[in-house]
Amino acid sequence: MTKIALVAAAALPVLAQVRYEDILKSPNKDWLTYAGDYRALRHSPLDQITVANVGSLVPKWTYHVPKANGLRTGPLVHDGVMYITATNEVHALDARTGRRIWYWKDTRAKKEAVNRGVGLLGDKVYFVTADLYLTALDRRNGAVLWQTKYASIEDGLFSSAAPFIAKDKVIVGTAGGDTGMRGFVAAFDANTGKEVWRFYTVPKRGEPGGDTWGDYVEYGGAGTWLSGTFDPEMNTLFWTTGNPWPDFYGGDRKGDNLYSCSLIALDLDTGKLKWYFQFTPHDTHDWDAQSWPVVLDINFKGQPRKVVLHANRNGFFYVLDRTTGEFLRATRLVEKLDWASGVDAKGRPILVPGKDPTPGGTLACPGVRGATNWMSPSYNPVTKLFYVVTLEQCDIYTSSSKEPEPKKNFSGGGAGPKPLDVGQFWLRAFDPATGAKKWEYPMTGPAESWAGTVSTAGGVVFFADDDGHMVAVDARDGRHLWHYYMGEGTYASPITYAVDGKQYVAVASSTAIFSFGLFEPVKPEGKPPVRQIQ
Repeated sequence: MTKIALVAAAALPVLAQVRYEDILKSPNKDWLTYAGDYRALRHSPLDQITVANVGSLVPKWTYHVPKANGLRTGPLVHDGVMYITATNEVHALDARTGRRIWYWKDTRAKKEAVNRGVGLLGDKVYFVTADLYLTALDRRNGAVLWQTKYASIEDGLFSSAAPFIAKDKVIVGTAGGDTGMRGFVAAFDANTGKEVWRFYTVPKRGEPGGDTWGDYVEYGGAGTWLSGTFDPEMNTLFWTTGNPWPDFYGGDRKGDNLYSCSLIALDLDTGKLKWYFQFTPHDTHDWDAQSWPVVLDINFKGQPRKVVLHANRNGFFYVLDRTTGEFLRATRLVEKLDWASGVDAKGRPILVPGKDPTPGGTLACPGVRGATNWMSPSYNPVTKLFYVVTLEQCDIYTSSSKEPEPKKNFSGGGAGPKPLDVGQFWLRAFDPATGAKKWEYPMTGPAESWAGTVSTAGGVVFFADDDGHMVAVDARDGRHLWHYYMGEGTYASPITYAVDGKQYVAVASSTAIFSFGLFEPVKPEGKPPVRQIQ
């Protein structure tokens, strides 16, 4: 019997439908997909909050998520309602006040995992439970409309990503690449939940790429635990893939291990592979490629070019032609990068000998957390700058002599920082046309925050630092403008939205949702009553 908890403070009235055409125009006053828009620019046209007045930003409301710890949710906002998630649960909030409207939890779920958010289309809210049930909820009251189980936790799989909506499809991925499984991206009919197509990120024997694995093709990993991006004109879905398995031991998976640590371009209608680009062939440092591909049109070497940008965990910042996957350029994302001396003309890394993990430990840079990670970058079309949170750190990588066992969370080794090197986060701004770093903002906390960025037409970039602060800087030069202490770490990316003509900036801290807006002085009407005291 299905056990599902639903609490509705008050059902919503008739809401405007979320149309595909609305998502094409997002963001505006609404924020309708995890990255703000299909291109993952995370840039809002809202300009009420500016460089000049951001100093008067104050918290408007805070919503504490019961029993939360390490929230990853990226809020979505439509028609004055905010949708956020925690482990196996969805909350609908009044975006003006933070008051809860309804709440849904799948109490039957056997698996617990972080969750990054929902998808919206029509009158439905789409959510994936940790044990891989794609769930459609009624947007008015949180009632379950249908559920589709698309994989099994018994196979080492689970889910943490927000569903991605494109046209009439809901696209999902899977986590669990550290357990020995086959990752995939799958599309489902948004109305019925019926599967439309599935693309495996680890080919079978005899398929293209299947000969790049040796003995481990059945359990290659290459999870897909972040959402994707989309080019509507090309009808192309861009998705990144995770590390091969075992993470730190590559002796029995000889070859490049396709399509791990890659960007794959898929036809939205069929799931057919159009092209791929592998950033880290035969990864032995658990670097994944799970950070956001950003779709952009730029002038590259004096010519207009349709590109996709990717700040990679391996320490390089890539520019690819998004029509063909052709490698155009890679530049350093971080200073601490010693596993490769650069990349060749096709973008393949030029390896430095002696940097693979060993039983006794090998020092290599970047560290296992990567030069960046799931924290979302953003791009401002006015400054023409790309904003990304980076981590300067090296780790000692070790390999294991134990026999790998699929589906048992065996990583083949491990990694940890060398003594006294806790790492340092930096917010950096790059020019995608040249790869040049234009400015950087140092963080001085314990290097334990994982928040991304959002850019606004007001000329402000918002992010959360590693000391528990929400921060605003000038998009042009990184100058500090404002901060607010939230009291705990942040593992999610901020958004901005507007309701009733007022702009807000919201972010999930570890246990709560904070929404900020400009200070508004209270103006009393008439004279206050006077009480005589005897």
